[in-house]
Amino acid sequence: MDRGAESYRHYLDGDNDGLKEIVETYFDGLMLYLNLFVRNLSEAEELAEETLFQLVSKKPGFSGRSTFKTWLYAIGRNVTLRYIRRRNREAELLSGYNPEASAEEDAEQKLLLQERDRILYRAMGKLKKDYRQVLWLRYFEKMDERSIATIMKKSVHSIEHLHRRAKEALREELRKEGFSYEES
Repeated sequence: MDRGAESYRHYLDGDNDGLKEIVETYFDGLMLYLNLFVRNLSEAEELAEETLFQLVSKKPGFSGRSTFKTWLYAIGRNVTLRYIRRRNREAELLSGYNPEASAEEDAEQKLLLQERDRILYRAMGKLKKDYRQVLWLRYFEKMDERSIATIMKKSVHSIEHLHRRAKEALREELRKEGFSYEES
């Protein structure tokens, strides 16, 4: 359940614990999402902070037409795209991000997973930026097509087609990398 809207309402009503809840709940995911654009965790952290600063300084109204997370990520995306445009950089997603395996895994399993992740991220790095973005939001952020459409400013129908083409393109890149997988 997305309690962000409730926390934001509490913050707007003067309860700073509401803002604290938003930071604790969304900051890390937002930062990793923004890292897809800038490919630098320090910059992504600053952009996530800037996004939250927007909430504090401008106190934009949350309409409830989407989840709070979707709304917050859309603000973060806009902040990041403005940042990129100012510096005339092209946004590239998913290069170099390598999540750590869980602590319970043995060393051999951890190495295998890291190698698989390197292959996956290298393959995703070769995809078009919209493909990388839709795959990230769908599988890593576990968002539905409607939320992705809101963030990417596209129709749900466009996102469905984009998602299908992105999966096909990723599958082809993985084949080129020699990665074998089982389809479900």
